[in-house]
Amino acid sequence: MAGGRGNRMGGGVEKPLLEISGESMFERVVSVLRSCSSIERIVVASSRSTPATTIRAGELQVESIITPGEGFEEDMRFAIRQLSLTEVLVISSDLPFVTAHVIEGAFRKYRDERKPALAVMAPPELYERFDLKPSYVFNINGRKLVPVGINILDAGRINEGSLEQTELVIDCADVVFNVNTPGELEAARKRVDLKGKG
Repeated sequence: MAGGRGNRMGGGVEKPLLEISGESMFERVVSVLRSCSSIERIVVASSRSTPATTIRAGELQVESIITPGEGFEEDMRFAIRQLSLTEVLVISSDLPFVTAHVIEGAFRKYRDERKPALAVMAPPELYERFDLKPSYVFNINGRKLVPVGINILDAGRINEGSLEQTELVIDCADVVFNVNTPGELEAARKRVDLKGKG
């Protein structure tokens, strides 16, 4: 998903193309997806708000679809319907540190649980450790959890509305860096610097 306006970033470079350590967040996510054995096809869902991201997808030889740009969920549903997808991983393009290990773990959990939807979640304490403020915190079975921006869906059931969902809760620091603000971008860049020195 790479079609958001990124208003909180203050304009300039399209959010998916913002760089961390010399590589755009978009390219980092695409690279990880290409390394996953569970991924057969990568499609970038961009919009009129992210024309440079669409061009970059072409340069990387990644398929893309232009969505209406009406919001994350609306654009996701549009892309799934237009592409006639079945089992689909939905991932935000602003997760610069996502790993193949996390994605493959999500697919294993999804296939084991046999529910029509899976959401990867993290505990809010993980965000607090890095002075990050999650956009959403949900109470699920008495536990506070934050969606990290990775979901798997049975796309054939996309028109059913709310789907029964399982959660994969991970305590992995890298997934909490979902970059939506200048402060979060700075925190992600600092994390790269700290890792380099470590």
